[in-house]
Amino acid sequence: MPTYKLSYFDLRGRGELCRYVFLVAGKEFEDDRIARENWPALKSTTPFGQLPVLDVDGKKLAQSRTIAKYLAREFGLDGKSSWDQALVDQVLDLIDEMFVVLIKGFFEKDEEKKKELEKEASEVTVPKYLGIFEKSLSTSGGSYYVGDDLTLADIAIYSAFDMIVMKHPTALDKCPKVDAHRKMVGAIPKLAQYIANRKASDI
Repeated sequence: MPTYKLSYFDLRGRGELCRYVFLVAGKEFEDDRIARENWPALKSTTPFGQLPVLDVDGKKLAQSRTIAKYLAREFGLDGKSSWDQALVDQVLDLIDEMFVVLIKGFFEKDEEKKKELEKEASEVTVPKYLGIFEKSLSTSGGSYYVGDDLTLADIAIYSAFDMIVMKHPTALDKCPKVDAHRKMVGAIPKLAQYIANRKASDI
């Protein structure tokens, strides 16, 4: 069996989905948390000067989406057919589309503009995409976003809504299917244990 080490900063960010895939699959891995002060010395050892990086028996793989999809394939979480895999990619692209809008408010320095962007996120963007995901669950049968079993799409949506639920605690109140799905994924034992013991972070 391969030996896995996932290196990322000590926060959720772009590394958390990859951690979630390991946990949901029940696979062992070294969760290498890199301190900010140590990063400059390590940067040149990574493929592109970025994190996360996955080390598989000494071979290094970069880019968070690439890592998550590789792990999903390795662990049987990428769908049961090429069509399922395309549907998983469709969900991942939709999440990216949503975050392009949501992330603007997080990094905005002007306080007035930041308030406007956060108001738009709360009143327009989040409800819009929640509606899309709610409908998607209805279309796919209600339990999973793709097919009849758990895939990377389910894990990615769970991860994506971490920050949204944190900032907008009542966001899922009008989306019972999304809410039920989140509770189902969050009850997976190793994932639930990890989240219960995870230290708080903004991102």
